[in-house]
Amino acid sequence: MAGTFDDFGFNRQVLNAIADAGYSEPTPIQQKAIPPVLNGQDVMGIAQTGTGKTAAYVLPLIMKLKYAQGEHARALIIAPTRELAMQIQENIALYAKHTDLRTVVLYGGLGPKTQIENINKGVDIIVATPGRFMDIYLAGHIVTKPLQVLVLDEADKMLDMGFMPQLNRILEVVPRKRQNLLFSATMSEKVHQLSANFLEFPIVVEVTPQATPAQTVKQSLYYVPNIKSKINLLKYLLDAEEQGIKKLIVFCITRASAENVYKFLVRRYDDKQVKVLHANKGQNTRINSINAFKADDIKILVATDVVARGIDVSNVSHVINFEVPVVIEDYVHRIGRTGRAFQLGEAITFCNPAEEYRIHKIEKLIRNPIPVYPIPEGVFIEETPYEERQEQAKEIDLQKRKENPDFKGAFHEKKASNTKSAAKGNKAGAPPKNNKYRKSGKPALKKHR
Repeated sequence: MAGTFDDFGFNRQVLNAIADAGYSEPTPIQQKAIPPVLNGQDVMGIAQTGTGKTAAYVLPLIMKLKYAQGEHARALIIAPTRELAMQIQENIALYAKHTDLRTVVLYGGLGPKTQIENINKGVDIIVATPGRFMDIYLAGHIVTKPLQVLVLDEADKMLDMGFMPQLNRILEVVPRKRQNLLFSATMSEKVHQLSANFLEFPIVVEVTPQATPAQTVKQSLYYVPNIKSKINLLKYLLDAEEQGIKKLIVFCITRASAENVYKFLVRRYDDKQVKVLHANKGQNTRINSINAFKADDIKILVATDVVARGIDVSNVSHVINFEVPVVIEDYVHRIGRTGRAFQLGEAITFCNPAEEYRIHKIEKLIRNPIPVYPIPEGVFIEETPYEERQEQAKEIDLQKRKENPDFKGAFHEKKASNTKSAAKGNKAGAPPKNNKYRKSGKPALKKHR
């Protein structure tokens, strides 16, 4: 196994770029994946996020292509989101800086005219989201015959986002004789099915068990009964000096929730320190927000899972899951935004009663319990409003129905009695009596299930 980048047999242009990037030694996924990629074999790479997967395929790709040649692309990299596609292009520019290789990135959200013009100037590597690639191909602006290498990055996310039909169409229009590379942090059953059609006798490179968070990330879990209490806890953590929050991503499930958290933070920090990122934001706004965060111009980025995967921002000290992700694999990708490149990071998750089900699923996925901590004494626990309690009850019923189709549902049975109780002015809106939703003076680490 290679101890240094010199051991791979890279040429001087690639080695100089690696040195310029400040890399001293290859990560485990790079050590295992680069030799078979250089050897022309199909590779399925599975590794934690933040461990250098992009360089594991881009470095040998640059070595294989060497220099600009012809007018049409010889390598195609497919990614699920425009942000990840743009970041892969940035990495290629970094690693290929001493070569004349030409890269074009294709993604939706803006007109294709400039992208088509860039292709027509001549290209060696295309980085694209699936939909935009097919649109430009079907319009007759991409010639696929010279393609030698096809890369699918974050393949499981592409399948979660419903890209399977487009991926199959891409596989139909690229040459049969080609090298295939597939990389991801998680590998679902659907991806294994895709890989059967996509890869030929692949080398499977797995440096850690699937869906394992990086060891450099400290995880913690707080049971918080409602949204207002979550906001209070967020405020407390941001104010607490011992937390040492220098650069933070706050993850929410929905655009509405992200906007609400953003509005709260802007009132405290102003919009020079906080930005919000979700699918409703315009392309330029999204690019500017990520660039400002990367450049340390802002301290806090509030986001939906559009940025959970693949976005490499250095020195993110903390990730806060304001809400537990619905797609449980996204937990690994979210917390992988911190603790990157061997640095330490912290991932904090807030969980209400309706989210407990997903926490159990996540713990099963990562094969470990998430350490639970009591809500600090300085955090005010708000009463849960009636409507929010009803929503939580509905969600819990839905989860139980998924597990047991015969479950009739407690929500409707309780509805009438809850209405009566609320009318009487009882304490039904108070936090759950369950101890984990109450403040405690002692740390409460969870027992292994």
